[in-house]
Amino acid sequence: MDCIKIGKLIASLRKEKGLTQQEIADALGITNKTVSKWECGLGCPDLSLWGDLSVILGVDIAQLMEGQISPNQPDSGNMNRARFYVCPVCGNILFSTGGASIFCCGRKLEPLSPAQNGGPAVSVEQIDGEYYVTVDHSMTKEQYLSFAAYVKNERIFFTRSYPEQNPAFRFPFVPYGTLYLYSTKSGLFSYPGIK
Repeated sequence: MDCIKIGKLIASLRKEKGLTQQEIADALGITNKTVSKWECGLGCPDLSLWGDLSVILGVDIAQLMEGQISPNQPDSGNMNRARFYVCPVCGNILFSTGGASIFCCGRKLEPLSPAQNGGPAVSVEQIDGEYYVTVDHSMTKEQYLSFAAYVKNERIFFTRSYPEQNPAFRFPFVPYGTLYLYSTKSGLFSYPGIK
C-alpha cells in the first residue's frame, strides 16, 4: 500500500465532503491525530476501519485502498448501450447507459447478457398509440418476469413486475426498438426490431 497516495486521497475526499479531521475521527472512534497521520502519509488506516471510512467518504473501498479513483468514461447518452443489473441478494434492478461500476449489497454487479437462444413467446399489438406486449411466462413466486424494458435511441421505458401479476406491458409506440425481458429463473432476453 502506498500510504502517501492513500493519505492524499483521504484528505481530498474529506475536503470534498466538507468534513474536518475531527469529524472523521469521531465517526470512526479514533483521534484526529490518527487521521492527520494518514493524510500526511505516515501510516494507513487499520484493516477494521476501511469499510466505515469508505462509507463516510462515499467511495469504493478497493479504490480507496489503491489511493486513486478511476473515473468512468463520459456517457454518450445512447440508450442502445443500456446495461441491466440485478442484485442476487436483494433483487434490486439497476441500469446504466455505458460502462459503470455498479455495487449493491456490498457486491460488484456484472451486466446481464441476453440469452442467445429462445425466450418466452411475445405478442406485440398496437393499441391507442402504444405497444401492448403480452408474454407467455409463468408469474409464480418461484419464477416470474421481474422487469420489461423497451429501448430506442435516447429513450428507455422501464416497467417492474411482480409475482401473480399478468405478464403484460404497455410502452409508447416508438418503432424498431429493442424489448428486454428479465426472468428470475432464466435470465435476460432481448427482442430487437419491434415494429
